[in-house]
Order: sequence, then structure tokens, then C-alpha cells
Amino acid sequence: YLVLIQLFLGNSCRFIAKPCAINLGIQDSGPHRAQPNAILEKVFTSITKSPDGKRLEGLSKQLDWDVRKIQRWFRHRRNQDKPTTLTKFCESMWRFTFYFGIFFYGIRFLWTAPWFWDTRQCWYNYPFQPLTSRLYYYYILELAFYWSLMFSQFTDIKRKDFLIMFVHHLATIGLITFSYMNNMVRVGTLVLCLHDASDFLLEAAKLANYAKYQRLCDAFFMLFGVVFIVTRLGIYPFWILNTTLFESWELIGPYPSWWLFNGLLVTLQVLHVIWSYLIIRTASKALVRGKVSKDDRSDVESSSEEEDVTSNSTKGIFSTSSNGSNRLNGHVAGGQWTGE
Repeated sequence: YLVLIQLFLGNSCRFIAKPCAINLGIQDSGPHRAQPNAILEKVFTSITKSPDGKRLEGLSKQLDWDVRKIQRWFRHRRNQDKPTTLTKFCESMWRFTFYFGIFFYGIRFLWTAPWFWDTRQCWYNYPFQPLTSRLYYYYILELAFYWSLMFSQFTDIKRKDFLIMFVHHLATIGLITFSYMNNMVRVGTLVLCLHDASDFLLEAAKLANYAKYQRLCDAFFMLFGVVFIVTRLGIYPFWILNTTLFESWELIGPYPSWWLFNGLLVTLQVLHVIWSYLIIRTASKALVRGKVSKDDRSDVESSSEEEDVTSNSTKGIFSTSSNGSNRLNGHVAGGQWTGE
């Protein structure tokens, strides 16, 4: 299934996402490339990608360049390896397609499931509960998708939230695998569907951002923020954690894997709180200033001149830099998206 997911990703990018991006006027142009310089290139590849003040002064004397010019060269050199806006649009397109499809598949499946309306049904007759084919495919597709995200994280841009996303993917894969092995698939489907509810809205906002539909992007992001906070700070703790911590204890007692299972679920809740804080902080900045000069979960590097960020940033929750190097791996951006 992991191979099938990867094939789907490649074909969707090639035959669907790329033509859509081209029709929207998104160009396959990358960041400004650094001026060729053998000395600076050797320092960049062999010593450091972000030289300190002492090294900058030494390079300035050696090359007879201004320190600011050398800083600009290293910034351009770091940025030139980043993917183009077209590449990022294609990535968001396939993620949107998957999240949208799997969420509505889950809703359609759970709508007729008794445990969707009464969470105590998750524990009746446990562990002797039937595993239907629809439930099996739902689980396997989700597991394959998160494994693909785990692998791709190491080949993508290094982001500030790398560690948080790594822990998130580990906890998610661990939960899916662990719940499947212990036949806790009923409550597992609730967790999966709840997490998919906001993800496709985020990808929709990213697509609008890359296509430079600013108002649509802002609207999708605000909707995403509301759904994210309601589902992961409201429904998740008071619906999911309530049944796994208290109803399960009441109906089947403290089974051997109870502590590990709930430990993973609580870990996810801690991550939800961190992300919600970042979303709220960025939204607050947008409301106060009318713009966001820096994303709390942005790429490590700014794709535009750091000294020109304030003067060149545009209004709105998301602003697109002139070279189109925006990216959001997680939640919000102002001049920069970083890739959930």
C-alpha cells in the first residue's frame, strides 16, 4: 500500500496538479541563484552554511567584499536548493486530494457505525469485535499515507517544526499500528477521522496561496484555524480522551496496554496545544497589524531579502514573496509556508 500511495503521488503531480498549476499561471521558477564563487562555495559545502561574524569578517577581507554582500550570498545559496512554487503546489494538490477523499470516506463509513454516536460502543465485547473490509482498508490507507509522510520528511526542506512533526508522525504510526494489533479499531477510526477534518482545509489554503488568491487563502486559513481548534482542543479531549481514559476503564478495566495507548493519545494532545498556540498567535498578529512579517512555523530561511521583509511584505494572513518560495508544512505563513 505504501508503494501504491507513492505511485498515486507521482502520477497525480504529473498528470493533474502540474497542468492545473500552469493554467493558474504558476511558473516553474526557483529562488534567486547565488553568484558563482569558488571560495564561498567551498565554505558553504565543507564548513558552514551560516557563517558567524568572525568568519564573515575573514571572508570579507579575503574577497574584498562587504560583509552584507557575503551574508546575502549565503542566504541566496541556502535558498536556491528549495523547491519551486510549482513543486510545492503539486505537493499540496495531492495532499489535499488524499485528505479530502479519506475524510469523507471516513465520515460516510462512520455515519452508520454505532460507536460514532455512542463512544461506549467502542468497548462493548472488546476485544471480540469484527474487522470489516471497509474498516480494514480505511486503516491500511491511513497507515501507508503516514509512512510516506515520515519518509518524505527527511528529503524535504529542514523546518523549525521538524522535531514536532517527527514526533507527530511517530505517534500517529504507533497509534494506528498499536490499535490495529490490539483490535482497538473502533476508537481508532474516530481519532483518524477527527484529525482529517481540518487537514484538507489547510492544503486548500496553501493552494490558494501559491495561486495568489489572497482572500480565498485567508478565508480557508481562518476556517482551518476554527475547525482545528474546535476538533483538537474541544472534541478530541472531551470525546476521544474521555472514552479512552474513563469509559474504557469503567467497561473493561485497566487492560495491559491501557497506559501505552493513552500515553500516545495524550502526546498527540500536547502537540495539538502547541500548534493551536502558534495558529492563534499568528492570527492575532494578522488582526492587529493587518499583515504577518514572519511565520512562527516558517522555513529556516526566508526566501526574500531579510532586510527587506518589512517593506516588501503584503497585507493579509499570508503574503507571497516575489520569487514564490512560500511554503507551509504545518499551519500558517506570512511570506513563507512551511509543510502536517
